[in-house]
Amino acid sequence: MKGLGPGVFEIALKYRTDAYRVVYALQIGEAIWVVHAFQKKSKTGIKTPRQEIDLIRKRIKEIKEYLK
Repeated sequence: MKGLGPGVFEIALKYRTDAYRVVYALQIGEAIWVVHAFQKKSKTGIKTPRQEIDLIRKRIKEIKEYLK
């Protein structure tokens, strides 16, 4: 998943015919923070829905503010 900043990674898993995503930020301090996990149900092909990306961005910002 591009465009979410440095240190942000995604794990994409397939289970049967479903797809799942876990987005996490690595190495904020010494912790690994799970930012968001969801079942991919895009109605527009493989594109991740905007609402999911916006929620991920919001949570990354909140974690960074919390750790200041």
